[in-house]
Amino acid sequence: MSVVLIVEDEILEQEFLRSVVQDELSPQDQLFTCESGLQAVKLSKQHQPNFIFMDVVLPEMDGLTAIQDVKSFLPDTCVTVLSAYSDFSYAQRAIGLGVFDFLLKPIKPTAFLETFRKMRNAATQSVMKTEAIPSSQIVKKEHQCFVEEALNYINEHFRERLTLEMVASQVFVNPKYFSHVFKRETGVAFTEYVINLRIQYACRLLSKTNYPAYRISFESGFSDPSYFNRVFCSRMNMTPQAYRRTATS
Repeated sequence: MSVVLIVEDEILEQEFLRSVVQDELSPQDQLFTCESGLQAVKLSKQHQPNFIFMDVVLPEMDGLTAIQDVKSFLPDTCVTVLSAYSDFSYAQRAIGLGVFDFLLKPIKPTAFLETFRKMRNAATQSVMKTEAIPSSQIVKKEHQCFVEEALNYINEHFRERLTLEMVASQVFVNPKYFSHVFKRETGVAFTEYVINLRIQYACRLLSKTNYPAYRISFESGFSDPSYFNRVFCSRMNMTPQAYRRTATS
């Protein structure tokens, strides 16, 4: 639902603007009018308009001062200034207040409608961007949660037979999607992460036990001792036996 406020002290001009805007509104929308800056501030507090058309020269309080007051409690309200004066100082101050547009009187219906439509479109885009932020935060939080759960599972079971599909199933995520998110969140691919854990565990066994290399390969989660030797050498730049000698010397 849109709430529109027209602030214009010239009654004929006010009725003209009202009739133009009315054709653009749905039955759920609301349209208010008033004739002074003070009334504009009061109505804004009561009805919180999304869109305001504000004349500059008004009784009681000028339009720019009224905009400043309204923006203090409705900073996201979209405001267009209406003025019969092309004085640069008015426009400069209006820009400083963050107004959407500055229309010079006499205002053509087509120009007025075009501005109103642009205001509504800009407001819609702003809402979509605002909604996208928490949405992306929720997705990121979900990613962090299932990756954390996956890491806990991997850390408990890396010495067993373990595949990406098995872990993805544990966290109820599609394997391809899991693989993509896991690498993005941890900085390393699933297979690399598991191998690193197994090699680290093998290093501990080599330094603290007298187990032969083939037993350490099985204890660390490798099913093939030859493959274990190749992987260990590529990661540690030495054989398991050389690592043991270095670690125990």
